[in-house]
Amino acid sequence: MAQLVFFNVFNGLIVGAFYALMALGLSLILNLSGVINFAHGGFLAIAAYLAYTLIPHVGFWGGLLLAPPLTAALGLLIERFLIRRLYRRDPLYGLLLTFGLAYVFEDATRYLWGAQSLPYPIPASLTTPISSTYFFLTGYRVFMVFLVAAAVGALFLVLKRTRLGIRIRAGTHDLETVSVLGTNVRILRNLNFGLGIYLAGLAGVLAAGMLGLEPTIGSSLIMPSFVAIIVGGLGSLPGTLLGGLLIGVASGVTTVFFPSATEAVMYVMMGAVLLVRPHGLLGEPGRAQ
Repeated sequence: MAQLVFFNVFNGLIVGAFYALMALGLSLILNLSGVINFAHGGFLAIAAYLAYTLIPHVGFWGGLLLAPPLTAALGLLIERFLIRRLYRRDPLYGLLLTFGLAYVFEDATRYLWGAQSLPYPIPASLTTPISSTYFFLTGYRVFMVFLVAAAVGALFLVLKRTRLGIRIRAGTHDLETVSVLGTNVRILRNLNFGLGIYLAGLAGVLAAGMLGLEPTIGSSLIMPSFVAIIVGGLGSLPGTLLGGLLIGVASGVTTVFFPSATEAVMYVMMGAVLLVRPHGLLGEPGRAQ
């Protein structure tokens, strides 16, 4: 039983890492631009399929390096020519646009790569268990945990130490003042959107190696990512990270004792958190307004 619990906790931690990466990208875009990006899961799927297409030409590591920035470049173009036009309008317009884009991306991946699930090629060196006792601890799973930790650490370092990051953080609090001080808000929003999409792309490539490739891979991860933001607290990136890991581990543990409630537990957790702390675990009071 102890080994089973440990397996599901570790598996939940990995899934929670996907949620956290997705949610951090969503939160970056929402905090600065006020856009609820329902197409985030679609970007995740596109990155996964791009990596799958690139691997025969550049190898696994090349696909991992190239697919996320290529997806981010697509995000920059979509923000520039579509989403930017809706910033001064009711947020509902942005929600409807991204909701439609999500379906466009899903159907595009289904048309280009087929509706069937595809195996994502992983190097044999990463599929071998690193322990005979804990056979589920493969090199790929451990690699994912460390890579996600490195990506999150790099993100917080960029936000804290670079000019772009400082301007993004300032813009989430008072974008008008940042504009008055000489920052080009259009470029800032564009780069911030691309950064958020990059995180979704990285999550997509990593998730494909564990979950396999299918057109709905993004839609299966998008709602838990929104739950992670709500649990962690709107406006708080550390809270978003915490929320993603918590709901992932909670789902993993629930699988052991109540398998039928694996998906429901995250929504129960969200409801419980909102009852006690309406602004989330680490969110700022009044941010939701």
